[in-house]
Order: sequence, then C-alpha cells, then structure tokens
Amino acid sequence: MRLFIALDLDNEIRNRIARFLDGVCEFASDARWARPEALHVTLKFIGNKSEEDAEKLKRQLATIVAHSFEVTFRGYGFFPSARAPRVFWLAIEASAALVGLAAAVDESMSQLGVAKEEHAYTPHLTLARGGRGSGSPRRQKDDRPNRSFQGLQEKLAALPQQEFGTMTAREFFLYQSHTSPSGAKYTKLAQFRLH
Repeated sequence: MRLFIALDLDNEIRNRIARFLDGVCEFASDARWARPEALHVTLKFIGNKSEEDAEKLKRQLATIVAHSFEVTFRGYGFFPSARAPRVFWLAIEASAALVGLAAAVDESMSQLGVAKEEHAYTPHLTLARGGRGSGSPRRQKDDRPNRSFQGLQEKLAALPQQEFGTMTAREFFLYQSHTSPSGAKYTKLAQFRLH
C-alpha cells in the first residue's frame, strides 16, 4: 500500500480551483495536470507499507493532539524556479499551526521507523508537472531553463492575483494512493480530528 498523510480541501475551494484550471490548462498542454478531485495538502509522504503497518500508522496518528486552523489558498508559482519550472503550484497561507501539524506527523511517524523529513515543510498544492523531472520543490542536478510552462506564465502575468478562499482545517487523513495510466486515485483510510 502506497500511503501519505494530508489535509483535504473544502468543496467550495476545490470548485474554484477547478474553474481556474479549466481556464489555464490549455496554456501548458504538455503538462500533467492534477485532477481537482485529487487535490490535497500533503503533510507527509510515507511510501509503500503493508496492511499491518498501516494499522500501526493509524494507531500512532490517533495520538497526535493539534488544534484546528485556517488555511487560505491564494496565488501560485513554479518549482524550483520560474526559469526552470518543473511544477506549477498554488500557494497556501496558514498559521504556524500547519507547520506544527506537519512536524508532529513527521515526529510521530519517525517513531515507527519512517524517515524524518530532511527539509523544512513547504505547504503548497501541486497543480501541474511539466516534463519528466521530479516533483520536488528543491533544485535537481538536471534542472535547466526550459519553456514547458512559458505559455502559462505569460497568461498568468496578464491575470489579477487569484484568491481561492479560506477554510478551517478540522481533520487530517491517512490516504492510500492507487496509481494507474489515467493518473493517481486517492482513498481515505482513516480520519484524525483536530481540536
């Protein structure tokens, strides 16, 4: 089972993002665009685990105590840079509570042998990937200037700053990822409340 931990989006925000994507995806037709129903805010990628391990993860995640918090979706950018873009992302603004939750999840999972994150948590929503490169926000040795998102960048420069809304994160989820030729599908395996 391929597992990760994430926040889900409110339907209203998901619908606004879907309308935005409908209006801009033609400007980067070679990119692999995320399906709106699959959008989520990743807290921690776990990787492949057995069903028995998944049950241990659920029990461990249930011990996390954290408070609900506001999350605002506004603006966008490119990883690792606008000159050498591999990923088009939507910006997330939240209080320190989001970073704190990601850190608590990371620490909790490390107690079960899941490797801790090497880099600071960078909250974002991945909207599209260009080319065959990594989805990592960090620079890769084969990054170089490219034109994969040039048409999209020109379109976005002509648009006003995009506001997609604010939601209250009241829970997070353990997800299973199912990969297929038509793209990944995500199933919620467990829900964990924020107080």
